[in-house]
Amino acid sequence: MESFENNNSRRNFLKIATGTVAGIVTSGTVAEAAFFGETHRALSLPLGICTSYDKAPLLKSLGYSFIEENVGRFLIPDKGGDEQYQKNAAALQTERFPVRSYVSFFPGTLKSVGNDTHHEAILQRADLALKRAKECGSANIVFGSGGSRFIPEGFDREKAKQQHIELSKKMALLAEKHGVTLAIEPLNRSETNFVNSLAEGVEIIEAVNHPRFRLLCDIYHMMKDNEGPEQIVKYGKYITHCHIAEKQNRTAPGAVGDDFREYFKALKKIKYKGGLSIECRWKDFDNEAKKSIEVLKQQMSEV
Repeated sequence: MESFENNNSRRNFLKIATGTVAGIVTSGTVAEAAFFGETHRALSLPLGICTSYDKAPLLKSLGYSFIEENVGRFLIPDKGGDEQYQKNAAALQTERFPVRSYVSFFPGTLKSVGNDTHHEAILQRADLALKRAKECGSANIVFGSGGSRFIPEGFDREKAKQQHIELSKKMALLAEKHGVTLAIEPLNRSETNFVNSLAEGVEIIEAVNHPRFRLLCDIYHMMKDNEGPEQIVKYGKYITHCHIAEKQNRTAPGAVGDDFREYFKALKKIKYKGGLSIECRWKDFDNEAKKSIEVLKQQMSEV
């Protein structure tokens, strides 16, 4: 009897021990699977195109998530634009395809820096544009306007920076008032001579110090000025929106075959979840739009 009980005890112990070890192994496998699944999960972002809203049915059919419109064309914060704006807003309600963001905030004739600035006119335009962007359910307005911020020859660069910061602080308060985020856009050196890198954009952002004043990452401008993807990682916490096009002639993704994967890896590393808009020069919009979304999704799936 004693021998049987001893044997039975040993068998029970082995069963318990084996089950415990198996539980540890299984648990570890699940944990590792979760970890590696997170690590290797493909980058997936809402994709859009900077274009006119009449392209909404096509973009929807191709699998895009949004349009990025033009402030002057869609929100029309200029005198006499009320009637057309109402038509645009009505089209948005009918089509139910979102306008996530806007480009071309204000024209180069309205100067933010230099001897003759137009801050009051800029702020009036911005106030109405931001109000209408909120009405349209949009998240961002891009604060690029390279002609406006071009520093005149011989003008003190530090003074220009302070002028731009002063204006930006007031713009940020308007953005807060209307619940829309402004995204300052660094542009390559062939387009303007001030705020040409993510680092320079962040200088302005840190001086403004407002959560509604953030950074746009334009992969085309970065590649054009040889700004590497490591800058996305460095300044990732400020990035609220992204643009993309191929480097040489600002063609649509897939036209030449540029490889964006290193930049996508950087966006993945910072866990970026915002929008990615194609802002490019089109030759054959319908066909290139179709190819572009395929190319971008393919490259994102590989990082």
